[in-house]
Amino acid sequence: MVSVVQNVAIDCADAYEPARFWSRVTGRPLDPDAEPGDRETQVLLTEGPVLHFNQVPEPKTVKNRIHLCLRPETSRDQEVERLLGIGATFVADHRNPDGSGWAVLADPEGNEFCVLRSESDRAATRS
Repeated sequence: MVSVVQNVAIDCADAYEPARFWSRVTGRPLDPDAEPGDRETQVLLTEGPVLHFNQVPEPKTVKNRIHLCLRPETSRDQEVERLLGIGATFVADHRNPDGSGWAVLADPEGNEFCVLRSESDRAATRS
C-alpha cells in the first residue's frame, strides 16, 4: 500500500489573494467556486496535486521547511523578472557565473520558493 499526495497545503492569512498570485505564476485556474474572503481555495494544476491555500490565524515566523521549486518555460532570469512583476519579492541569489544555480523568491505572504534553470538554460551550459 502507498499514499498519493492529494495537495500541497499553504498556510496564509488570506487564502484567496495568495491563490490568485499562484494562479498567475502557474497559468492555472483557481477553483471555479473561489471567491474573495474564502477561508480555503485551490489552484488546479494540470498534473499532480493541487495547491491548497488555507487561512490560519498565526503569521509566518520562520523559513519554510517545504517549498516549491519552479522550472520555467522561459529562461530562469526572465521568469524571475516576471514573478517580481506580479508581486513576488527577491529573497536570495544562488545563481552562479557559469549559469547554474537558482533564485529564491517569496510570494506576497512571505512563503519562499525557488526558480530553477529552464531546460533551455540547462542545455546551453551542457554545450
